[in-house]
Amino acid sequence: MKKKLIVLTGAGMSAESGISTFRDNNGLWEQYKVEDVASIEGWYRNPELMTRFYNERRMQLPHVEPNEGHRILAELEKDFDITVITQNVDNLHERAGSSHIIHLHGELMKVTSSDSPNDPRYIRTLPEDNLEIKMGDKAEDGSQLRPFIVWFGESVPEIEPAIMETTKADIYLVIGTSLNVYPAAGLLNYVPEDTPIYLIDPKPVQWNSLRRFTHIQKGASEGMKEFIEKINQDV
Repeated sequence: MKKKLIVLTGAGMSAESGISTFRDNNGLWEQYKVEDVASIEGWYRNPELMTRFYNERRMQLPHVEPNEGHRILAELEKDFDITVITQNVDNLHERAGSSHIIHLHGELMKVTSSDSPNDPRYIRTLPEDNLEIKMGDKAEDGSQLRPFIVWFGESVPEIEPAIMETTKADIYLVIGTSLNVYPAAGLLNYVPEDTPIYLIDPKPVQWNSLRRFTHIQKGASEGMKEFIEKINQDV
């Protein structure tokens, strides 16, 4: 039986593909106020701004490619039973070939009802030749279409499935996240006590926990190569 590898990914996973992160220097939060483009209050206050912001993000996606880190992770499915839990809203894990992905914060290529955003009847994927939402575009319940994104101030429906997967981990790998965003950062509290934890991030990470982990201080692609070397040595 294949070992269960659970992988939690953040913005640093996609940074090498050219997708702007929010928190780093020159990140999106230096260009926009978080409350204006990433909160449910911002949507109520100015849906036009948020619609335009996510249209711009969405139209970038066809012009970026999965990086080597995405591809190495997908290839590991030959040897491991892998679940990817991602905080990212891009579709690069899917495009690289990963087959079991939990999107904690929604999916940029999808839109939904602004009245019932988590109702599966109203969630749909936009075609690549028509990625723009306009004010006045309606969901099937008659409400304004909005991005299928989990904003600050909203519940995270996928956190329970993510917790359940985390509790099954034989190996837990974190890639490219500051571990400052909750509830995602809290997932590590559910990793079994005897499960080794690896973290790939080029920057120092302040994780307030007594739990030991192996920090691979590299970017996603080079870090994945070193991760494979380490787990092969540990077998």
